[in-house]
Amino acid sequence: MADKERLSELGERLTEVNEGLSETSEGTAEASACLICAGGELLEGGDGVRFEIELDGEAAPAFAIRYGGRVYGYLNRCAHIAMELDWKLGKFFDADAEYLICSTHGALYAPESGACRGGPCRGAALVGLNMFEAEGKIYMKRS
Repeated sequence: MADKERLSELGERLTEVNEGLSETSEGTAEASACLICAGGELLEGGDGVRFEIELDGEAAPAFAIRYGGRVYGYLNRCAHIAMELDWKLGKFFDADAEYLICSTHGALYAPESGACRGGPCRGAALVGLNMFEAEGKIYMKRS
C-alpha cells in the first residue's frame, strides 16, 4: 500500500511540475500544454515515449512517436481489447517502422492517424492525443 501511495504522490508532484513549467510560458501555446519530453527523444520510426494522462479521474497509459517528420500521441490501448500495444517498453513500431503494432493480437495501426489497417480491430482506431512540438520539446495540449 505504501508503494501505491508513494507513486500517487510522485504523480501529483509531476503534474505540479508540468503545470509550473506551463505557467512560466504564459501567453504561449505551451501555457495550455503538458511537457512530455525533449524532441530529440523521438526518432523517426524509433522508440516511443511512454507517459500517463488523466482519463475519467484515473491514470491512463499513453505514448508519443515520430513518423513522417511529425509527432503523434495515442492512448496506449489497443482498439480491439484494452491492452497496451508495446511489445517492450517504448517499442510500438513493426520491424519496418511502417505500422504501430499491438503485441497481443498483432493489430496494425497507421502511425499518422491511429486507424486500424489490419487484424482484429479493422474499422476501429487508436484514441489520438493532441500533440505538438515547440522549441525542441514535445507537448500534449490540455483538453
